[in-house]
Amino acid sequence: MSFLISSAHAAEPAAGAMDPGIFNILFLVGFGLIFYFFMWRPQAKRAKDHKNLINSLTKGDEVLTAGGIIGKVIKVSDDYVVLEVCEGTQLNFQKAHVAAALPKGTIKSI
Repeated sequence: MSFLISSAHAAEPAAGAMDPGIFNILFLVGFGLIFYFFMWRPQAKRAKDHKNLINSLTKGDEVLTAGGIIGKVIKVSDDYVVLEVCEGTQLNFQKAHVAAALPKGTIKSI
C-alpha cells in the first residue's frame, strides 16, 4: 500500500494551476494600477490646474481664497498677491492660498 502513497505525492500538479507567486505579483500590479488611476493621477491633475491658475493671475481678476475670502487682485508679485476685499481694504495672501478664479462681476453681484 505504501507504494500508492509515494506515487500520489510524486504526481504532477493539475494543468492550468496558477503559481501562487505569480498571483501575488499580479495582485500587486493590479493594486498599483488602481492606486494610480484613482488617487495619484487625479491629484496630479488638480495640482497642475492649481499651478496654472496661480501663474495666470493678473490685476483685476476676482478670486476666492482657501479661507473663503473673495477679493479683486490689485497686485501680483512672485509669491504674494494683494486682494481688495472691500473699498480701501487690502489684504496680502500667498499665491498658494488662492483656491479659484471667479467670473468677472461676481463681487458686485454678492
